[in-house]
Amino acid sequence: MKKKLTAISLAGLLMLSLTACRAGQKGEGAENNKDVSSELTWESSMELRYANEFGVDYYEDGYKLLTIAQDGRYLVVPEGMEAPADLKSDIIVLQQPVENIYLVASAVMDMFVSLDALDRVGFSGLKADSWYIDEAREAMERGEILHAGSYAAPDYEQIVSKGCGLAVENTMIYHTPEVKEQLEKLKVPVLVDYSSYESHPLGRTEWVRLYGVLTDKEAEAEAAFEKEAEAFEAVDQGEKTGSTVAFFYITANGEINVRRSSDYLPKMIEMAGGSYVFEHLGDEEDTASSNVTMQMEEFYAAARNADYIIYNSTTTEELSSIEDLLEKSSLLERFQAVQEGKVYCTTKNLYQSSMELGTIISDMHKMLMDEDGMTYLYKLE
Repeated sequence: MKKKLTAISLAGLLMLSLTACRAGQKGEGAENNKDVSSELTWESSMELRYANEFGVDYYEDGYKLLTIAQDGRYLVVPEGMEAPADLKSDIIVLQQPVENIYLVASAVMDMFVSLDALDRVGFSGLKADSWYIDEAREAMERGEILHAGSYAAPDYEQIVSKGCGLAVENTMIYHTPEVKEQLEKLKVPVLVDYSSYESHPLGRTEWVRLYGVLTDKEAEAEAAFEKEAEAFEAVDQGEKTGSTVAFFYITANGEINVRRSSDYLPKMIEMAGGSYVFEHLGDEEDTASSNVTMQMEEFYAAARNADYIIYNSTTTEELSSIEDLLEKSSLLERFQAVQEGKVYCTTKNLYQSSMELGTIISDMHKMLMDEDGMTYLYKLE
């Protein structure tokens, strides 16, 4: 199973055909049983359309195996059923219903909202005032979701005493591996969300289907994903403007942080009808990081003639004017987009709105067409 999933990851855009083939090969599923349990009978695999970093296999009697490309396997056991006695030791058991989830991966919260599964979340890695998703913030204000500390410093006593069924972390957990080890020692299963590693925007959104399996809301997950896929496809078939776009923010020490060319945000710019100003940035780097840091002079040389610039406020602060931008670096005044008044800023909730990527692309398209009515972008004057 791991070998096959890795092959899918390497295949990239051939994902659909490979997964369709895998789902239809009953003999291969029988082989997979040897690596899972002799008590389980494989039936089929989820046919993924864009995601590369997870897989789902279905077995008789409602058992489901989740495989995270770089982080292991999880057997979802139906309510009232038991895990097989000979289940392979590397597989983590998740007994349905999976409840009181400690949700640290902030991009996942919007997926739970779209599934109407917010009641499965018992703990949050963010405080109420850090959520830009209304439903999550309001649930915390009502005391239905409790703050249980950050990924680096969780409140173990609270998590354990209230029966946490699963911790959903992002890959930042690997900066503090002792936290993951301690949670597992306390019998709290840990699932690391790799949706941020998906290069295609819809690959990130498709992770809602994995959480649909976890919460036993697969029909809701399919509907949510299809709705977003239709929004993507409608924008992607739109007019190509040929305009170039720079997407960046300025760090506290004055460096420029931009996205690698292979990242999902440059792809969204292209789907909206624009061209990301850095065509091959980071292609030569053997890293999963989506960000590249450079000096202002290097950024100026590459982006000074960009038709539009978008300032990413999600990790800093929202800007209210072009003057606010120029206070960060006076060199930006020489940029063509600044001189022509084609400067935009993201809202703080851009990254948390993982089920609104179609709307974000639509906003980018409106920007390129000089239209109003945007949700996640606004123009700086």
